[in-house]
Amino acid sequence: MANNTALIVGAGAGLSASLARRFAAENFNIALAARNTDKLASLAKETNARTYHCDVENPSEVASLFDSVNTDFGDAGVVVYNPSYRVKGPFVEVDAEKVRTALMVSCYGGFLVGQEAAKRMLDNGQGSILFTGASASVKGYVHSASFAMGKFGLRGLAQSMARELAPKNIHVAHFIIDGGIRGPGESKNDDPNDTMLCPDAIADTYWHIHNQHRSAWTWELELRPFGENF
Repeated sequence: MANNTALIVGAGAGLSASLARRFAAENFNIALAARNTDKLASLAKETNARTYHCDVENPSEVASLFDSVNTDFGDAGVVVYNPSYRVKGPFVEVDAEKVRTALMVSCYGGFLVGQEAAKRMLDNGQGSILFTGASASVKGYVHSASFAMGKFGLRGLAQSMARELAPKNIHVAHFIIDGGIRGPGESKNDDPNDTMLCPDAIADTYWHIHNQHRSAWTWELELRPFGENF
């Protein structure tokens, strides 16, 4: 049986923090991975998590991350991929190297993390791999070509993985977060009309998808505030 460990890659103070708290409340071991682990000290203390440095663009670092989590907790039963990198600007002016970074972080890193997760979950016979998308996963906005490229690619990755791995009892799901998310420290009082997504509500949905019965798995869903246009 897969270990009750949740590995959150690209962890920070926003959605990742809500996910960490949600899974910790269900007695999961929490593993938080980021380039800068100093920013995770408070969250790690709150959720009794361990932190791991990882550059998702580096195959050896991603492999080492999974080895370290296995040593500390056993293989993760659920892996969440949250990183993204956004470059905005007119198409003919946007910096090519920053676009490369956006693709590497938003998409290639998802491939590396998904591949390492899948290898271990295939051995264990089960697990969930959850990818965080955005409005740009299905809509290419003006001045946002690189973000759309990365998120479109991540969505394609998730769909391909879901088709291949679902018959092997590995649940792959892609979440289109269509709208702004309340920032750290913001509450219902700051957004009384619910014009933004509540990160705790998003985390509840991730938890639900992870626990879906395999006779009725979701591979993709969209989450947006009730007043958001689409």
